[in-house]
Amino acid sequence: MAYTDDAVKAKLSALNETQESIVTVAQWVMFHRRHADRTATLWLQRLKDSGSNKRLNLIYLANEVAQQSKARRKDDFLIAFSPIIAEATAIAYRGATNEVQTKLRRSVEVWRARQIFEVPIQEAIEARIDELDKSKSSSKKPTLGGSLFSSSSGPAAPPEIQPLVSLQIALSKASVTTASAVPTADAEYEKLTDPSKSVPTPPVYAARLSSLLKSLASAEGAVAESLRARTALVEGLEQMVEINKAAIMAEESQQASLASRKNTIEAKKREVEDGIMRGLSAESSPVNLQGSTVSDPRMNGRTSATPLTPTDPSRPDVEELTPPPEGSATPVPREIANSAAVTDDQYQALNNQGPMVLGEQLTGLPAQAGADLLSSLNIPPVRQYAGNSGGGLLKKRKLDDDSAVFGSGDDAMDDLDEDVAELLRQENGGR
Repeated sequence: MAYTDDAVKAKLSALNETQESIVTVAQWVMFHRRHADRTATLWLQRLKDSGSNKRLNLIYLANEVAQQSKARRKDDFLIAFSPIIAEATAIAYRGATNEVQTKLRRSVEVWRARQIFEVPIQEAIEARIDELDKSKSSSKKPTLGGSLFSSSSGPAAPPEIQPLVSLQIALSKASVTTASAVPTADAEYEKLTDPSKSVPTPPVYAARLSSLLKSLASAEGAVAESLRARTALVEGLEQMVEINKAAIMAEESQQASLASRKNTIEAKKREVEDGIMRGLSAESSPVNLQGSTVSDPRMNGRTSATPLTPTDPSRPDVEELTPPPEGSATPVPREIANSAAVTDDQYQALNNQGPMVLGEQLTGLPAQAGADLLSSLNIPPVRQYAGNSGGGLLKKRKLDDDSAVFGSGDDAMDDLDEDVAELLRQENGGR
């Protein structure tokens, strides 16, 4: 079948999803590879006019043709498909079901893995699909493994550089068009202007020149678009650089101000701490009392020729605890006199005799009274407890009858004072 537009449209219309149909149409298309540009144009037009499932079949056809061309090192269709493959993939992906979109993503992954298209073209394809995924209100679909447009592969771009992202995407698209249009125009130009080849007939030559003009105009327009996109990106980058330079100057000023304040506060802190330490030293350090020059912390490091005399606190009064000397005068308590059966006249007479030792006061008492008195003095009082029913009586230890406190008989009476001996005789009935 000769190559005509109607023949190409018929082949594309008869295409179905079976592998046999796709391989048959791909072989016929590749046989007419010298018409690759026209075939690619008709293929894109058919894809736009078809439904979702038919578009998937057309993508499968382009995939088969591109891979066969890559394997046979025939770049005619690779060059023809490069400017339009991103747009065609986006058209097939938009509005398709989840199943169709999954199959399209799998085809794009195969293109990346086998490096069917150049890197800028592959990135443009993935960027178009990424834009469609972001615009959908439903949950995001699984992204291509290792692709650049995988939103889960890294954090989202900060809002400050979002304008640059759109500029970069526009530049990528323009670069893809330029990368395919310029080589095509150069190849046609070299082919048509090659002096080694014969000049065709004027009608054919005119048609070829007209086609070359279109290719050159298309390449020129692609380069101009890429230039505008790149210029806009550079302007955006320069604007961001200026913003960051101004921010750097402001932050440097803030840093200098904060450093100055920090140094001032550190100096004040050291001054306060030194004052605290000087105060502690003044409280704990002794002062030199010699006549030489004195350095005292209380003088804040200054020296003084006059010795500083510390003020000692007055010595407290201490109560004397020394017992009274032996032989000091002690009056006879009334309780002891009552226990010794001393009458009021005798007790008054004893205390009116002047300073006397206790032993001398007792010489005027009867023998039995003196013995009872000494017995009461020698026995310590017994503490009365609340449970004691003795009525407050103190237990006393009696002296033995043979205790030699006082002598017995006349020899003992001779040692006593005359008044005391007389009282003792009267007490004993004149004996």
